[in-house]
Order: sequence, then structure tokens, then C-alpha cells
Amino acid sequence: MEPDSVISVPSPSRNASPLLWVNLSRNLILAYQSLGVVYGDLSTSPLYVYSSTFIGKLQKHQNEDAIFGAFSLIFWTLTLIPLLKYVFIVLSADDNGEGGPFALYSLLCRHAKFNLLPNQQAADEELSAYKYGPSTQATGSPLKRFLEKHKKLRTALLVVVLFGAAMVIGDGVLTPAISVLSSVSGLQITEKKLTSGELVVLACVILVGLFALQHVGTHRVAFMFAPVVIIWLVSIFSIGLYNIIHWNPKIVHAISPYYIIKFFRETGKDGWISLGGILLSVTGTEAMFADVGHFTALSIRLAFAFVVYPCLVVQYMGQAAFLSRNLEKIPNSFYDSIPGSVYWPVFVIATLAAIVGSQAIITATFSIIKQCHALGCFPRVKVVHTSKHIFGQIYIPEINWILMILTLAITIGFQDTTLIGNAYGLACITVMFTTTFLMALVVIFVWKKSVWLAAVFLAFFWLCEGVYLSAALMKVPQGGWVPLVLSVIFMMIMYIWHYGIRKKYNFDMHNKVSLRWLLGLGPSLGIMRVPGIGLIYSELATGVPAIFSHFVTNLPAFHKVLVFICVKSVPVPYVSPEERFLIGRVCPRPYRMYRCIVRYGYKDIRRDDGDFEDQLIQSIAEFIQMEAGEPQVSSSETSSYDGRLAVIGSRTIQSSSSLIVAENEDWDGIESIQSSKSQTLQSLRSAYPDDHENQAARRRRVRFEVASSPGMDMGMREELIDLIEAKEAGVAYIMGHSYVKARKSSSYLKKMVIDMGYSFLRKNCRGPAVALNIPRTNLIEVGMIYYV
Repeated sequence: MEPDSVISVPSPSRNASPLLWVNLSRNLILAYQSLGVVYGDLSTSPLYVYSSTFIGKLQKHQNEDAIFGAFSLIFWTLTLIPLLKYVFIVLSADDNGEGGPFALYSLLCRHAKFNLLPNQQAADEELSAYKYGPSTQATGSPLKRFLEKHKKLRTALLVVVLFGAAMVIGDGVLTPAISVLSSVSGLQITEKKLTSGELVVLACVILVGLFALQHVGTHRVAFMFAPVVIIWLVSIFSIGLYNIIHWNPKIVHAISPYYIIKFFRETGKDGWISLGGILLSVTGTEAMFADVGHFTALSIRLAFAFVVYPCLVVQYMGQAAFLSRNLEKIPNSFYDSIPGSVYWPVFVIATLAAIVGSQAIITATFSIIKQCHALGCFPRVKVVHTSKHIFGQIYIPEINWILMILTLAITIGFQDTTLIGNAYGLACITVMFTTTFLMALVVIFVWKKSVWLAAVFLAFFWLCEGVYLSAALMKVPQGGWVPLVLSVIFMMIMYIWHYGIRKKYNFDMHNKVSLRWLLGLGPSLGIMRVPGIGLIYSELATGVPAIFSHFVTNLPAFHKVLVFICVKSVPVPYVSPEERFLIGRVCPRPYRMYRCIVRYGYKDIRRDDGDFEDQLIQSIAEFIQMEAGEPQVSSSETSSYDGRLAVIGSRTIQSSSSLIVAENEDWDGIESIQSSKSQTLQSLRSAYPDDHENQAARRRRVRFEVASSPGMDMGMREELIDLIEAKEAGVAYIMGHSYVKARKSSSYLKKMVIDMGYSFLRKNCRGPAVALNIPRTNLIEVGMIYYV
């Protein structure tokens, strides 16, 4: 090898070091931010764990060995579930950066045909967000084929996911109640003790204030979340360390699992039932996975392993050391263990930390509801985006007030953190149990690992969590029934809504308009075609819906250009703007009938920016230009039109443009200086400024013109002119106002679900036109009854 060849090789370590430092510093900043969003709930658990554990029959076993055994159980529970399971395993199973039960479900649905939702094969074409290619569904193991074959098993999988999501919503009710009530309970050990009723009133005032401020958005107070939690963690670490040194340094030996065996040997069945209190030490763990989309897996791992975990272990150890010498202080163990000189500062920080923890789970509940709705499992609700800069921060007014009413009812009804803790623990362990099951499927179908490895994972963690679940179920009569009732109610709402839209979709699929019938009508469709564009909304990604024939037979005239719009939520978190539209033809060129599939991920934000019409016209124009360069479909091949779709984005735009775009901006109706410029279609893909303050006053208008090009195909030019003239004539949005009813031959249960349950939800949720931001002045609705 020549010397100059050796010299020209760059040093990998020299280039990699700055990159590694930038990546590490970014993750350290995210780890700092995650402390306030992810760990507020988990870090406030020391407020109520010991008092909830040594209650009931375990009171007769209050001695030093029992205290040591309880701490050993807490230590190993924190080590096995949050640290081993979530930090090292579950956080690796994100869905393109997103976590939670629905993220795991969407991940599975992309690697196996588990989805019961309407067939989205056409909507899923060429999505680069998929980590694995479409060939992953081509072959599979016998287990995969077995599960795909049996619809009942796929239905059971969906029910499991919905049950887990419903339990997360239950957490959104229980977390604020137990956190706030536990934090203010410190006022019961002061000189001027407050009665239980006064504490409940104070807690309710704080809760009402917390929910009332949700509409302003968490971003306005997010800057103080992380400092509050950090101060809280430093405080409990310092108090724990002080108590270890001052009261009983021998507590360090309780890390040994021997003390767990000794604990159960002494307490027996009473000790097993007390595991419901130990379980509260890991409540809030699921937020580590659910909120991974706002940060990174590495940042959450760093925050837990190096900050949260040591602080919690030292605090629980310090409380145990204090209680081993002060057994009578168990009912208010946390506040009694605080040295008198720092009591009030810690009380204030504890209250603020409880509010932060409650805020985090409320926001997570909003996110879960939005994901459920995007995947067709929740009625349409109003989603308000509270921040222009922090992606994903949303507020749902209806859900917020429902949560507030339920939380106040729980607080006033129980007035006891032990009873609320029983309910809270059952909700949390059920979510963990569900996550373990879904993770085992991910190991098999996504990671392509051995079934035996998945079975070992499932058996080990189900054994650990099953013990806690069995203990939590024993406390169903003492408050544990609350999350079960809440989850059943929310799960019924989700499943009934999903069942109704699935039946409606199946009706559309089996009653599609025949393409031969459309071709037989001719380009005029047998009626007068008037200038303008008609956007016909449908759930079908292929074919023409039955309601279209209802339009044709009931309307005397129809628009010259027709576009069938299908808005689909695909099983990925986000869809890039370049892949948003799929464009195709429904009929041959003279019919001027197109299909557009608009794709959104289950975490995408559908902003009402007023650009949809312009973007749609641009996309259709690009499709026409792109198609002009391809071989034309002969008349004998017209049946294939409705299956040919193209992804329209900046990647497919040619260097030459056939359109001239003139842009006008009006301020309060007064036309400003007009600037016209020729642009390529690629430049038009740039997003408009997201300026909500000026949107009402400023209106941006785009005018299209066909460029003069001697080499342009005449057919393409004529079609572009028709498209632009139709756009100038006006755009109408056409939707079916559907009523879904069960057939007379249906079973009584089906009639009750469809005619009562689904109809009630449909009448009391937001209309599809409102949810899709369709202007009411341009909306045409045609009624139709679906008998399913």
C-alpha cells in the first residue's frame, strides 16, 4: 500500500468524539426534562407505601423484622420491574419512538395481520416510517399463521389492548386523588391538626384548580416541573440518608433477599395480602414507556438509573430505619420521619411534587384518548393543541371534566389513601401485566426471537407481577373494585364504538358501486356536470361507496371534478408531509374523477391551517403530470383504475413545472400588494407560517395557472385547465349523514349495542365534519340509513 493512501484515511475516533459528545449532551438535557414529566408520579410513592402496607391484619406483625422484610420487598420490586423490565427491555420496543399499549399493538399489526380495524393495505403503501419492509408479513411462523387465521383470537388481543388502555385512563382518575390527598395529610401531624373532612376539602380545592388550569397547557408551567421533582428527589434522598445514619444503619443488610423469606415465614397469608401496599412503590412505572415519544429511550434510562432509582432506594431505606425504632409512627411514616427543622419546606415541595405527578398522568390520559380515537376505538372528541412549540401537548375538554368529576367523587367517597391505594395498585399492576403479554408477542413477531425466549420472559415477569396482582385482587372489596368498574365502562365505550364503525365499514365494502355501472353512465354520469370541485368523503380506500349512487339519484347536477377523499389513520405514530397524500383515478380521464387517501399517524396533529384545498389541487396536478409520462391505460383495462395510487410529495416532482402560482394575502379584507411568482411544485410544499394570532386577520389565497409549454401533452393541458377552472368555481364538501341500525333479524344483544349504545355515542360526540375541520358553508350532507 502506498504511503499517501495510509495518510488519507481519517481517524474514526477523532471524528466520532464530537458526535458522541453532542449526542450525550442532548440525552442529558432530555433526561433532565424527563424528571418533571415522567417521574413525578413514581417519585411521590414514598408518601404512602409503608402506611398502606402495614394496615389491616399486618398490624399485629409490626416489628423490626417485618420492617426489614418490607424494605427488601420494595428494593427488589423496584429492581426487577422498573429497572430490569422497563429500562433494559421494554424501552427497546418503541414504535418509531413512541410507547404505550397502543404503540405495541400497532407494532404487532404491522408485522402480522392482527388488525380488526378496516383494511388499510391501500393506505399503508410505501410508508417509509415502517422500520421493516412489507415482506415481513409475507411469511411467518405457524404460531403467527394460527393467530391470523382465527378472528376470535385477534378480537381477544384487541380486547386486551383496550382493557390496558382503559386501566391507564383509570390511573388518570386515581393518581391525582391519592397524590394530592397524601401530600396534604402532613397537616394532620402538626400542632394545629386538621380533621379528615378539612383535609378532603383542601384536597378537592387543589384538584379543582389543577383540572381548571388544564386548558392553558402544560407548556406554561413545564419550566418548573423538572426543578420541583429534582428538589423533591434531593430532599427525600437527604432525609433517607439522615434516617439511615441516625436511626438504624443495619437496615443496609435488608437488601438481601433473605429478609423477604423471613418476612413471609413470619407473616404468612397476612404478608401476602400486604403486597398490595408494596405494589404502590412502582406505581407510575408505565409512564416511562408511555412518554418515551417526548424524549428518548436513553434519556429515560439515564434519569431512572442514575437519579430516580438511587433516591427512591435511599428514601425507602431511611423510612424503614426510622420505623424500626418508631413502630407507632407507621400511619404517617413519611412526614414523621422528616426532621422538624425542614418539615414545612419538605411539605410544600411534597405538595408541588404531587401536583406535578398528577399533571403528568392527566396529560398521558389525553394522549391515550387521542390514540384510541385515531385507531377507531373512541368517539370523536374535541382536541385542543395547547402548544405551538412542544409537539403532542393536547387538551380534551370533555375528558378533562369527566376526569375531574370522577377524581372528586373518589376523593370525597373514600377520604382514605389506603382505600384509594388499593384501587390505584390494581390499576397499575393490570397495565404492567398487559404490557408483559404484548411484549412477549413483540419478541416473537417483531424481534424474530425464539418462542422459548418469549416464554421465559413471559413466565418470569408474569410470576413476579402475578403475585402482586393476586394480592391486589384480594382487596377488590376494599376499594379495588373502582378501577375494574372504570375500566369496564371505558372499555365498553371503546369496543361499542369500534364495533359500530367496523359494521358500517363492512356495509360499505359489500355494497360498493359497480365500476361498470359508472362507465355505463358515461362521463356526464347521466346528469349535468357543473363547474366546481366536489370532495366526497368516504371511509373506503378502494372502490366507490354506496352513498355515491344516492348522491347521483337525488341531486340534479354534480360538479365537473369529483375527488373521493378517504382520511385514514395508519398504524405508525407520524406520517411525513411528503407521504401524506395517495392520489389515483377512479375512472378514465374524461370522467375527471380522482381518489385521494389522506394518511395520518395515530399521534399526528391535524391542524386547521386552511391549506388543505391548495395542497390537494397541487397533489392532483402532480399526479396528472406524472401520469402523462407513463403508458396510458387502454379501454379494456379500465377496471384497474381504482387500484392505481401514487404517493405524491416533493420526492416525485420533476424539475420542470407546468403550473404558475400567484399568491395574494388579505389583511382584514383589504388586499395587500400582490406578488406573483413562478414556482416549481416542490417549493409549494413548504409549510405556511403557524401564526394562530394572525390567522383570523390574514388570509392567504393561491391562484393556479397552466404554464405555456410547447412540448406539453394536450390531454394533460386540458385536464389541468379543467382542474384549475373547477378550483376557481368553488369547492364543495359532500358527506353522508348516516344512521346505523341493526337489521330486524339481528339478535337482541346486537340491537342493543347498535341501536342504543352506538347511536347514543354517535349523537353525543362531535360530528365528522367538525372533526375534519370542514367549513359548514361549503358542506352538503345527504342522509342514508345503514342496516348492518
